Amino acid sequence: MGTGVSRRLRPWHAFNWSNRTSGQRPALGRALVLLVTAATLAGPVRAGDATGQASVIDGDTIEIRATRVRLFGIDAPEHDQLCHDRHGERYRCGQIASNALAAFIGRQTVACVEVDRDQYGRAVAVCSAVKVDLADWLVRGGLAIDWPRYSKGDYAAAEAEARAKQTGMWSGRFVEPWRYRQCIGAGGRPDACSSDANSGTRQGMRPSEAH
Repeated sequence: MGTGVSRRLRPWHAFNWSNRTSGQRPALGRALVLLVTAATLAGPVRAGDATGQASVIDGDTIEIRATRVRLFGIDAPEHDQLCHDRHGERYRCGQIASNALAAFIGRQTVACVEVDRDQYGRAVAVCSAVKVDLADWLVRGGLAIDWPRYSKGDYAAAEAEARAKQTGMWSGRFVEPWRYRQCIGAGGRPDACSSDANSGTRQGMRPSEAH
């Protein structure tokens, strides 16, 4: 789920996916959805622009009509990555993110507007379903995190809300996905790379921090 993108345009156990409504999105989320809608209706259309039913590849990648799309500005845990819940027990947070996204999208139409291309040639895009920015929904649900290297903080507010509420991954501890990939790339094993010993471990707020 990694991506090397030069930015061009800014354009868990329990989780109630169905209650994420458009009213919970910040102004940025609404703006991004408007961008998707407008750009879908009025060209020019890029090769990575796509609208239709989507298949979920992983927590931040979907496919529409054979077009592989990486969600802009966020990073979700890898499919074999492990996180720690509030009791210190490990769980497959990458699989949970992927399953949650698939459940949320269902058979709804997804509209994506390409922002860039990553180092693998995938389209990097802002995507929405039922007027909800998918990246914002994932971050706000603690299923993914803002990737400031590329987002320039576009999803920082959504992440701060998830952390404050200890939602999803923020209810326990996890290794930042990009650092997990670096560890795997260096020959590490999933269990070791998911460990607190790996630099980049993050956790939700302690009660004293929430005030």
